[in-house]
Amino acid sequence: MPDLLIELFSEEIPARMQKRAGEDLQKLVTNGLVEAGLTYGSAAVFTTPRRLTLALGDMLAASPRQVEERKGPKADAPEKAIEGFLRGAGLTRDQLEERDTPKGKVFFAKIEKPGRPAAEIVAEVLEQTIRNFPWPKSMRWGTGSLKWVRPLHSILCVISDEAGAEVVPLTIDGIAAGNTTRGHRFLAPDEIEVSGFEDYQTKLARAHVVLDPAARADTIWHDATNMAFAAGLEVVEDAGLLAEVAGLVEYPVVLMGRIGKDFLGLPPEVLQTSMKEHQKFFSVRNSKSGQIERFVTVANRTTADDGATILAGNEKVLGARLSDAKFFWDNDLRTVTSGAGMETWVKALENVTFHNKLGTQAELIDRMATLSRELAPLVGADADEAEQAARVAKADLSSEMVYEFPELQGLMGSYYARKAGLSDAVADAAKNHYAPLGPSDDVPTEPVSIAVALAEKIDKLTGFWAIDEKPTGSKDPFALRRAALGVIRILVENDVSLPLDNVLEQSAEIVGERDAGKADTGDILGFIHDRLKVYLRDQGIRHDIIDACIAMDGSDDLTLLVKRARALSETLKTDDGENLIQGFKRANNILSQAEEADGVEYSFGADPKFAETEAEKNLFAALDKAEAKITPAMAAQDFSTAMAAMAELRGPIDAFFEAVQVNADNPTVRRNRLNLLSRIRTICSAVADLTKLDG
Repeated sequence: MPDLLIELFSEEIPARMQKRAGEDLQKLVTNGLVEAGLTYGSAAVFTTPRRLTLALGDMLAASPRQVEERKGPKADAPEKAIEGFLRGAGLTRDQLEERDTPKGKVFFAKIEKPGRPAAEIVAEVLEQTIRNFPWPKSMRWGTGSLKWVRPLHSILCVISDEAGAEVVPLTIDGIAAGNTTRGHRFLAPDEIEVSGFEDYQTKLARAHVVLDPAARADTIWHDATNMAFAAGLEVVEDAGLLAEVAGLVEYPVVLMGRIGKDFLGLPPEVLQTSMKEHQKFFSVRNSKSGQIERFVTVANRTTADDGATILAGNEKVLGARLSDAKFFWDNDLRTVTSGAGMETWVKALENVTFHNKLGTQAELIDRMATLSRELAPLVGADADEAEQAARVAKADLSSEMVYEFPELQGLMGSYYARKAGLSDAVADAAKNHYAPLGPSDDVPTEPVSIAVALAEKIDKLTGFWAIDEKPTGSKDPFALRRAALGVIRILVENDVSLPLDNVLEQSAEIVGERDAGKADTGDILGFIHDRLKVYLRDQGIRHDIIDACIAMDGSDDLTLLVKRARALSETLKTDDGENLIQGFKRANNILSQAEEADGVEYSFGADPKFAETEAEKNLFAALDKAEAKITPAMAAQDFSTAMAAMAELRGPIDAFFEAVQVNADNPTVRRNRLNLLSRIRTICSAVADLTKLDG
């Protein structure tokens, strides 16, 4: 069976587009071939800055012959109807078959479609793919109508088997498909003739082109880490930068350079960000001091001087870039050490809008400071320190460094706070109050940082709820889902218990003071509970278990809510726990039906002296024992003990239902047994609302 090789050779494709482009090429071509009846055994796609390559193995040499049976009109139908059917089928009258059916004699047509050679199908599919390729951005060049991400130079399209290689006949906007490509732009620019994928890959390797992007990335990382290790240093890991740089070169040559001494005093994050964003350099640090001391750059070619000229040029350009960063750093330090500290920057935020309905950044800071002071005693922080931290947490938004590198906001604030003589707790809060930004980010752990981070997120929720800017569907322009998840993670992962309902009310009152409206805090709490369900579902806790716990009083204390849900989840994983739920639901159903029928509530008065069977007496004793354990356990918020005590009721409840008829003929005995069921409901419902559980 033949193999297919396609290469689309162009000017440099942006690195950020290459991976998606390779996936699109494979999807469009393979889907088109399969739809046309041309199946294959294997597929592989490769990308470099100048080429998209697709290799298919064990492809059919031609599409199979197809026979389609089409039902026509009745044999006695009007002649015009029969003629229309014949035209549609492309047949003559004598080619029709007449068959008996329950509805009489009917004409049937068999339409044969002969197989088509692979080259013909590939040409059609590839032209359709190229002309409709889904580039995020594309361009036209010259006088042609074809659009591509960058000017397309050549199309390589070859079908090969044991007998040899065949060029697929295809011409698009004057570009004829062939069996040639080119190697590295500088090191091997001449044409290369190929006969199949193995030949193609081998000849490209000789022509200084590493076809596989994963192989280029491995080479870069291997050489970079070895160079750094030899110098007693380490490369700062950055998977995103590694993938991007691998998409910038066809033949990676790793070089390590030095950072000028004048710049080594800059914060390591500033060096790393500047080198990554402006130069696509990897940072190399001293593992003992944490200081960035060197950089790694990746050239796209070898040179006679082993990269010395390239390094010299890169060091010169880097020096200019870092001079700007040092200028910003020095200016910012003069501001924070001038006596006014960070207040100058806070004052400047009076002219920066946070949201047109929620005021300026300075007003946001005032709200955060007020709420942080209220939160401080609840999280074990000093109120004055928490308020001070909230007032300077966003001050660095006015700094020159953050203006140049917005991604450093918060982090630079922590440096500047320390330079201004503020405490470590205040400085850490400036860095951590945005956290967590993503599901894998660490949460703040210091009390002051916790207070300020919670204040920032809770203010965002109550503020945008007050102006009716809630998330809708998949749209969440103000990242309110992320804010809610941040509140959940900060509280739960730090084991902080606080009455969130009250805190939301306080925040809503603070926001409402500027006539923004009063937020529906119950709706916000429901929104947070919805995010909590997602958070816990990812940890394997069923949604109905969470609902059973949310239905209980105190569900605004997220930490206790999560502890209750986890304990219930673990209990239900045991046989006793799962079977107890069935017994509870049976008791609850019988009790509810009796209360509805009798028009009374059976909620007290169960007395062991009216017990007629041993099973009844045992259940009374078991309920007394369970209640004696559950009541103090719940008071101490020891949910595991309470759940375990509840699960011990499984045996006595099962035995009761096996031996006892609740609706006895004796009304006193019946009433006593119904009150006994009420005790089951009351004791079990103290742990969670078990009626919410599935099953």
